Amino acid sequence: MAGQREAAFVAETFDALPGWADDDHAAAFAAFRRCAFRELEKPYRSGTLGVPADAFSAVFAEARTAGDFDAEAARTFFEHHFKPFLVRPEVGTGFVTGFYEPEARASRVRSEEYRFPVYRRSDDLIDLDDANRPTSFDPSFRFARRSGDLIEEYFDREAIESGALAGRGLEIAWLADRVDLFFIHIQGAARLRMADGETLRITYAAKSGHPFTGIGRVLADLGEIPLAQVTMQSIRAWLAANPTRLDEILWQNRSFIFFREAAVEDETAGPVAAAKVPLTAGRSIAVDRMLHTFATPFFIVSPALNAFGGDGFRRLMIAQDTGSAIIGPARGDLFTGSGLAAGEIAGVIRSEADFHMLVPNSCVERFQ
Repeated sequence: MAGQREAAFVAETFDALPGWADDDHAAAFAAFRRCAFRELEKPYRSGTLGVPADAFSAVFAEARTAGDFDAEAARTFFEHHFKPFLVRPEVGTGFVTGFYEPEARASRVRSEEYRFPVYRRSDDLIDLDDANRPTSFDPSFRFARRSGDLIEEYFDREAIESGALAGRGLEIAWLADRVDLFFIHIQGAARLRMADGETLRITYAAKSGHPFTGIGRVLADLGEIPLAQVTMQSIRAWLAANPTRLDEILWQNRSFIFFREAAVEDETAGPVAAAKVPLTAGRSIAVDRMLHTFATPFFIVSPALNAFGGDGFRRLMIAQDTGSAIIGPARGDLFTGSGLAAGEIAGVIRSEADFHMLVPNSCVERFQ
């Protein structure tokens, strides 16, 4: 991990950002404004790179009273309150992938068709921090299992899928497809189309604590899929063609996700994610939560990324989620929306990108 979370910052001007003037800043402002209202309920925690959460206070206050901006007014808002800095990682380059909210068929009751459970968090799963984490644990472990007076590693994917939680009444729903369920774990949320006609949204509640392992890399290392051709689509195709090897491959990712139910209040909005606001397709980005403060705007420039249509990707995004595989100061996951079409976009996003971080004026001196 050494070096992956270190970076230099290069001061820039908005006029010099490629494509800045052509973006729809109003769409980004609407996403940012959601964070402004969320801050009234509970302030965000500061990341370690130097943007303190309270640096947004005055900006949030103006955003809450601003109403709906058109593109020009939104652009003026960001240019007035922020200064752009290129994030230059000490190791490697900036890189983006995509994520989405899957949809899947499910049932409230187990049947011959619906056999694969979605679990809620169990009462023996506890949060870890520096105060209670056993010295034998890797510092990355943020969850564990309490067993009497002992704190142990929680069950991993293999143990849970082999029945470690069976019979405890933790099932939220049952899915018909095991691979669908695995990718819901990867995305951290889903809309379930229930057999009785109900639509149920599930979203991340906790995880087992074990580190995430991408099975795309596993398949590449095994020589099954060339690394350059690893996408969600190619992984799904391989799994469909090799059903007898599911245990072998899926269990390589020991991380296991637990969910909670969430109402579908707005069919057009994404799930409520780590920043506790609904995600906005094409405007929300998942970042390294250890480093970055939620609500931070990032202008992402990736000339080779055409999955959203058009000639390259140059768009203002708002930090509103995080993920186990999102590690580093210039690493992000772009939220593409909900459903199959969004999944087709997210599944092919793997692109180098420049991260231009918008720093609130009140803390600019920290980066100069």
